[in-house]
Amino acid sequence: MATFRGVDYMHLDSLLSEQELLVRQTARRFVDEQIQPVIRDSFRDGKPPAGLARQMGELGFLGANLDGYGCAGMSSVEYGLVMLELERGDSGVRSFASVQGALVMYPIHAYGTEEQRQNWLPRLQSGEAVGCFGLTEPGFGSNPAGMTTTARRDGGHWVLNGEKTWITNGSVADVAVVWARTEQGIHGFLVERCTPGFSASELHGKLSMRASVTSSLAFSDCRIPSANQLPAAKGLKAALGCLTQARFGIGWGVIGAAMDCYESARQYTTIRKQFDDKPIAAHQLVQEKLAWMITEITKAQLLALHCGRLKDQGKLEPAHVSMLKRNNVAMALECARLSRDLLGANGIMDEYPMMRHMCNLETVKTYEGTDHIHALVIGEKVTGIAAYK
Repeated sequence: MATFRGVDYMHLDSLLSEQELLVRQTARRFVDEQIQPVIRDSFRDGKPPAGLARQMGELGFLGANLDGYGCAGMSSVEYGLVMLELERGDSGVRSFASVQGALVMYPIHAYGTEEQRQNWLPRLQSGEAVGCFGLTEPGFGSNPAGMTTTARRDGGHWVLNGEKTWITNGSVADVAVVWARTEQGIHGFLVERCTPGFSASELHGKLSMRASVTSSLAFSDCRIPSANQLPAAKGLKAALGCLTQARFGIGWGVIGAAMDCYESARQYTTIRKQFDDKPIAAHQLVQEKLAWMITEITKAQLLALHCGRLKDQGKLEPAHVSMLKRNNVAMALECARLSRDLLGANGIMDEYPMMRHMCNLETVKTYEGTDHIHALVIGEKVTGIAAYK
């Protein structure tokens, strides 16, 4: 089994601490040994790698940057390095960890009661339990404020009605963090698997994120105890706060996909020979593409690292994360396309990772805020004028 050597043109490893390097090495070894040998078949079959939750839980990758309740308490940079390595394996693998940690464990940790934390966080951290995040609806994606899912109080219960879709882990989740409109505004709730009136169905026919479970959730007079409300999860700002955590992980993760594409193309072009029995890497057009990729990967690494340092200092703003996510996803997608081009017809074969990463990254460009929405977030930041309508 080949060990990934990394992509570090500007000696950025010198900016990382020994602990950060150790965390990355642990994640890198996990991807090399547990993900890379099986991911092609997982993508073909449309199923996540078996035992993924437990394996990542044992290594501390789930809710890795949270404190207490069995969580690893990693720094933001350490967490980012884990996300990078996981997405080098596959965006679906990183997406599982992102949803579990940033979109399920984080809101319970930040907005929940101590009883909710004690009940769910240790099980979610270990991978014993799986969670999902229900915000997006069939009619409302980029505009979550328009959600139509409702929750009304009925004695000691809340009654939910509505539908959510494009929900990662939805049909395998033990608990769903669900956002619904109440008379007092938008609130977050915990809906447990097998609750009467709650159903989940897996979405089929995906050409992207095939190693990840994507589902729809439905609520029909779904009664949950009042104790399942997340007391501090009030308003859309709370839901968007969760998404900011997930987007930070995405901004790091996609660098791993870009690295995998770049390194596969670099190795291929130094071996593949055409025209006078020279490796195609000897030709100017090939070198120009490799030069573009390594330059953009390096810039993305610097952006991610600085955002990680700012986050640990409490200075990272949501608009900063929008730039991180938007720039790095676009970079990774273009690296996938260029590297596919360098492999010619071989680039479409699943023996190589380019088409798989390319298909996955089309989804990553759209979810957790589309490229256009993040452009508007940045635009509002620099002009002071919102242009969402």
